[in-house]
Amino acid sequence: MSKESAFQGSWWKWLVLLLIAAASYHFTFPAKDKVRLGLDIKGGTSFTLGVDVEKLRENILAENPALTNSPEKVDAQVAKTLGADCDDRIVAVIRKRVDAMGTNEPVIQSLPKKHQIIVQLPGADESVRKAAKERLQSMAFLEFRLTHPKDQQLVAKLLSKDIAPEGYEKKGNGYARTAAYTALVRQPGYAARLASFGTTDDRYRFMLEDNKDGTYQPHFVSRNVELDGRDLESASWERDPVKGGFCVNFVLNAEGGRKFSTLTRNYMAGGPKNRTSEGRCLAIILDDVLISAPRIQSEIGSSGQITGNFTIQEAKQLAADLNAGALPAPLRILAESSVAPTVGEDAIHSGVWAAALGFGLVAIFMFIYYWRLGLVADLALFLDVALLPTALVVVANLLGVFAHDPSMGGGGSVQLPVLTMPGIAGLVLTLGMAVDANVLIFERIREEFSHAGMTAGKAIQNGYGRAFTAIFDSNLTTIITGVILFVFGTGPVRGFAIMLTSGVVISMYTAVVVSRLILEKTTNLGSTKPFKMLRLLSGTHIDFMKYGKVSLIASAAVIVVSLAVFAIRAKTNPASVLAVDLTGGTSIVYNLTQDEAKQPSVGAIREVLNGFDNATIIQYQRGIGDTTLLVKTGESAETKKGRELKDRDVGGYVTKLLQAKFPEAAFENASTEEIGSMVGDDLKKSGTKAVIFSFIAILIYIGFRFQIGFGFGGIVALAHDALISLGLFSLCGRQVSLIVVTALLTIIGYSINDTVVIFDRIREKLRHDDRTPVRDICNQAINECLGRTIITSVTTLLAVFALFAFGDGFIFDFALTMLIGIIAGTYSTTFIATPLMVWWYRGKRPSFGADDKPKA
Repeated sequence: MSKESAFQGSWWKWLVLLLIAAASYHFTFPAKDKVRLGLDIKGGTSFTLGVDVEKLRENILAENPALTNSPEKVDAQVAKTLGADCDDRIVAVIRKRVDAMGTNEPVIQSLPKKHQIIVQLPGADESVRKAAKERLQSMAFLEFRLTHPKDQQLVAKLLSKDIAPEGYEKKGNGYARTAAYTALVRQPGYAARLASFGTTDDRYRFMLEDNKDGTYQPHFVSRNVELDGRDLESASWERDPVKGGFCVNFVLNAEGGRKFSTLTRNYMAGGPKNRTSEGRCLAIILDDVLISAPRIQSEIGSSGQITGNFTIQEAKQLAADLNAGALPAPLRILAESSVAPTVGEDAIHSGVWAAALGFGLVAIFMFIYYWRLGLVADLALFLDVALLPTALVVVANLLGVFAHDPSMGGGGSVQLPVLTMPGIAGLVLTLGMAVDANVLIFERIREEFSHAGMTAGKAIQNGYGRAFTAIFDSNLTTIITGVILFVFGTGPVRGFAIMLTSGVVISMYTAVVVSRLILEKTTNLGSTKPFKMLRLLSGTHIDFMKYGKVSLIASAAVIVVSLAVFAIRAKTNPASVLAVDLTGGTSIVYNLTQDEAKQPSVGAIREVLNGFDNATIIQYQRGIGDTTLLVKTGESAETKKGRELKDRDVGGYVTKLLQAKFPEAAFENASTEEIGSMVGDDLKKSGTKAVIFSFIAILIYIGFRFQIGFGFGGIVALAHDALISLGLFSLCGRQVSLIVVTALLTIIGYSINDTVVIFDRIREKLRHDDRTPVRDICNQAINECLGRTIITSVTTLLAVFALFAFGDGFIFDFALTMLIGIIAGTYSTTFIATPLMVWWYRGKRPSFGADDKPKA
């Protein structure tokens, strides 16, 4: 076939390539408008909020003490509150509050069926983080209720007695909180007990008004709500002209104005429902806290004022929250993470350099080894990057069918998914994996030229044709892993899954279609001269089957020992082997002086923190670049010690301790991650499910494409790779995190590739050779694929080296896990998977003809 006729038959393929390139350009440029960066790259704060169901129950019982012994009715009230539109209402309120803070491009999304909300605030500094943390949890539920007609007399009688509510003690003309209050307020039933203190009439509840001097004034307040925040039109703050502090003015809508006018007219002095000479007191309650109880002096129309000795910041925040509306249910922060903007800038530079180094190393290696064919592979590698945006958009939409995530594109969106650091790691990794298909094809072309009279055109045609099945099967297993990662992962892990899957898809296209177009266009198809390329391990005859039993025993020993050490450490101190995203707690990474003489020792740091948490994990992370300090504590905002801190800010407290004790070390908070036990448990469950479903999916696919015996060998080899990687990674003193679980799943998808290639070669030989013993056929297949196995491992290791060079923290952990996994996978493909497959058939010969059952 001439070049001209080849082009005439493939012009439409060139057109498709041009269209994909044009689409990628459209999706990417201008980059500043279309490339969205995750918080871990550009800096900012992320909160995971969840409905506080226990507090909701407490509120229901406090308002309805008759339900104390009717849990089913309480459950019904909870279910009603958390109705179908609850999450949508929460998101709407939070969006208004965040918009009022002036944050640019915030991301707010709900997690279906979990009653959880993710709020991301790009570029948020420490002051914005603290303000957001407080405002996001405030319900801002405003209520107006009347006090008891004899409130003053009842309060005077109560204060004359030598008693006080739980958590309080008598002080002056009121009560003061005791040290026991902090623990009591978290106990189930406390709110209901406090509401019933000193009451003789179930229509009223006991409440305390903060006097702002450390004491609290008691009141007996009606359980009936006369007016609430739903009738509010607007709110504003101003300086209180009477008391000199700050107050909040409010304006009611028309319906609210009529209600308020009627209420105040009825209960002012001498009103239709109050014939006394004094007006009734009207309790103003915000989030179940009594703000003030002013006496009604006259009829009030559609506007009023809330006074409570507010500071200017409190008045501003209250006005903004009232304008945003009330949350339908109480919220609490389940997880929080923050990254300093300067760290984000460093991450961008590191990511760019890692990608450039990975690309350069792989491209140079391919050129040296395959010469002209290597240049074709390098061009395909360049196109992998250039065409990747289109693949990202398409894959994000396809994966969005399984689990929609607005920040990751999908849902018909033509936006690029948010780029995260794990996503960059996925890009660098796919650069190393992308040439695998080219290596398979080139090695097949080499074999074709071993036949006498073979022309270049025929060698290209046969090489691509015979390599396609192995390419398809091996890459599809990686895609399966990517889909499972996306379904069970969250946030940055989903970014990695999209990048990995997109990279595999586009590399298959460039390797199978584009590189062939280039070769056929630039090659003399009638030439019989073989392509020039190096040859690694030519003509080997290693008896791999001979070492199968020894290899299994050695691997089992390594797995048992390493996992035993892991289990002992996990039982003794789980925090020493598991990161906070799996155990719960707080993890802080500090930048500090690079002068080692001024860096405090781990022992000195531990001595400072022992009073707070004697199980703190402290590690200096010395990478190729700067040294950072990791401090991990099991304390969080929901633990006892965390609740006792100001603003429940564990990260801020630890930072102040270190900065005060070691000022010369110049500690600077680079990132903080705080995970509650609920989120930690969810992440552990998701990670476990992802691993299990990956194994099941790959077993089913390999069993379907080959036979169950092949699936058995492949799955055991994958389990070997995952367990070896986990055990040896832990022995390196690192902590297993969600990103490490992601790396393990990537290893599962990557490792099966080489196994599938060898299985494909075995299947091919079995179809054409029914005389040679299965054991010998397996040895031949492994020896023939040995060069390819080593080359693809080397190219992937080059990409992993790039991550080592420019990654730190969790990227370093990812790279270390991948390094161990790639080596383990190369070993298991030859010494574990195939020997186990042979053992499965126990001397029988697998048949891949019309009858796929093994025969004697």
